[in-house]
Amino acid sequence: MYSVELSQRAQKFLEKLDNHLRERIEERLRKLEENPVPKDVKFIDRANGYKVFRYRIGDYRTLYKVKESEKIVLIAKIDKRPRVYSK
Repeated sequence: MYSVELSQRAQKFLEKLDNHLRERIEERLRKLEENPVPKDVKFIDRANGYKVFRYRIGDYRTLYKVKESEKIVLIAKIDKRPRVYSK
């Protein structure tokens, strides 16, 4: 089983959302604990030796890294589709 950790950027974004939407996103992110690479994610790139994936949650996208050796799913960024890919 993996642990899901949020970056500071992702945490701030979730704090700004209304409760219903935040709970929906958090529920989907918890599913990554059981299976860090479900069939509906897309491999994006490699960064610092880690695989980077995109996870679609409605109108929102989540970019995350899977640290296999440490059993950690690091949520790097959550945002709406047009903004999530910008730096």
